[in-house]
Parts: sequence; structure tokens; C-alpha cells
Amino acid sequence: MTGITKRGLLGTTTALAAAAILPARRAAAQDMPAHERQLYEAAQREGELTWYTGQLQAEPSEAVGRAFTERYPGVRCNVVRTTSQVAFQRLSQDARARVAQCDVFSSTDYSHFTFLKREGRLMAYKPQNAAGMVKAAREAADPDGHFQVTYLALYMLARRTDRLSEAEAPKSWRELTDAKWRDKMAVGHPGFSGAIGNWAIMMKSMYGERYFREFERNKPQIGRSAGDPVTTLNAGERIVGVGIPSAATLFSISRGNPLALIYPTDGTLLVPAPSAAIANAPKPNAAKLFMEFACGSAYSRAVREFSAESLRPEVPPPEGSRPLDEIKTITPTPAQVQNEMTEVKELWRDIFGV
Repeated sequence: MTGITKRGLLGTTTALAAAAILPARRAAAQDMPAHERQLYEAAQREGELTWYTGQLQAEPSEAVGRAFTERYPGVRCNVVRTTSQVAFQRLSQDARARVAQCDVFSSTDYSHFTFLKREGRLMAYKPQNAAGMVKAAREAADPDGHFQVTYLALYMLARRTDRLSEAEAPKSWRELTDAKWRDKMAVGHPGFSGAIGNWAIMMKSMYGERYFREFERNKPQIGRSAGDPVTTLNAGERIVGVGIPSAATLFSISRGNPLALIYPTDGTLLVPAPSAAIANAPKPNAAKLFMEFACGSAYSRAVREFSAESLRPEVPPPEGSRPLDEIKTITPTPAQVQNEMTEVKELWRDIFGV
């Protein structure tokens, strides 16, 4: 009797695994429009992609990665989730080391993309699925097709419902400088979070540098990402979250935490957050496929499970959120983000010492 070698057994196992996944790939391809199917066929030969992202928290980011692979069997999404500024730093370190690791980059800092475009580091690829997105996502995209908005983030206030009533809670950003909120607030850091950088730009535009000095006197607990105050409020360390993402807060509420959103009367911050395929992406077809996915309904359904805003009209908004057309919003212009982000980071460090 001929013995079974270790190499032969491994070869048989690999062949069986390939045979098992083949029907899934064929079924998935039949459900795709022609432009996706063509990319999927090419991406299968690459087998994977790497996604640097600061747009979503860790759990929804991993869920998006799984949803991508479920839609495109045989193409794995490697999720590298950090804050937006750290993701950009990682991408910059790759460039300095002349190493190509990232295929798709997503951030809440619009200025990252205008800079990368000027440097010639973004792939010119306009996803066809973007045509079906909501107007706000289409209008904020790069007209030359180098980046596309894949996340519309809302940032506001939140409170601990068991320790602060609706009547007693702050109603606006401006109220946060009142001394009664001393040692009661939590906020992210513009040096790490693009969203908090956008918030800082708007506060400086609306209320001047003095706002930060008055805010600092109330000794807010400063984390890194905009989502850190959700954790801080859940732990009971503070009772007011500042610049807090609606998605992470609503998801926390759905898990039974005693939190409530506050839509500031002086404007809820709306941040169009882009994604882009990198020019030297090691898996270029998979990168393009991910951009199509991020603009499609499967992506919006995946993030809606974590209470993120839907970018597709056929996918309803998350439960507990207000329709966008009912909210007063504030958004810095791309020029403001590009020209003022570094300045507000430095101003923050000078005033807060961190």
C-alpha cells in the first residue's frame, strides 16, 4: 500500500478547499453588475487587500471587512484600524520607507486626501457605484476621481442619562465654557482624531481662540479618538461627551448603556470622510473593488448595524437618529481643513499641554 505523504495530504486539503469555495465565488459573481464582476475576477488573483482606516471604531471596521469578503469570496480584507491621524502617519512612514502595504486609505480628515492628491499618491479611480449614493456624499467627492466620500459622520454632545437630566444638560457648544461643567466632560484630541480637528476648526471659526482657553479651564478628560468619550461616559468617569460620534453613541445605547444624544443648537458637526485607493497599492484591483463596495448598498447595510449614517437612499438611517434634513449642521470647507488643521492642532497643544 502506498503511504500518504505530508505533502500529498496538504495538496489534497488545498484542492478540496478550493473546490468548496469555487461555487460560492461563481454565485457571488452572478449577483454583481458587470463592472464589479470584472474587478472581482481580477481581485481573486490578488487574494486580499489591506485597508488603513480611522473612520469607524474597531468593531464596525472589522464587520465591514467581513462583509466585503462575504460579498467577494476569496478576497480577504485585512483591516488596520487606528485613529485617522495615526493611520495617516502609518501611510507616511510606508512612503518614507518606500514600502507599499496599504491598498485603501480611509480618514475623517479631508486634508489628508488633498495633500496625498497633490503628492500624486492617490489612484485616479472613480467608483461607478458612487452614482447611487446620497447627494452629500457625491458632492464632497474629488471631481478628478482621486477620492470618494464613504462616511458621513455626525459629531455632537452626549450625556449620562442616570446622572444628568435633559433639562440640566448643555444645549450648545458655547455652553461648555460654563464653570458648572468643570471636571464633567470628555473629548478626543485633534492631534489624533481628524473629526476632533474638524470640530476645533469650527469652534475657532465660530468663537475664536478664547473658546479653547475657557474650555480648558473646565479640565475636560482628553482621550485620542472621537469615540473615546463614549467609553469614558460608559465607565461613569464623566457625564458629558464632547464631539462624540452619533454612530458609536447610538450603538452603545443599543447595548443598554445610559446615554443620550444632544444635537447642539449652534450646529451638529457633519464631517464628510473620504476613502481612496493608493497609487502604488500592491493589490490594485482589490483596492478598486473595495472602493466600489464602499460606495454600494452592502457597505451601508453593514455600517448601519453599528448605527452609522447610510450613504444609500435605499438603506434607511439608523434607528434613533434624526434625518439629516432636520438637523442644523456645521461643516468646515475643504480649504479650511487644508489650511487650518495644523494650526488648531498646535493651538490645542499650547493651551491643553497635550
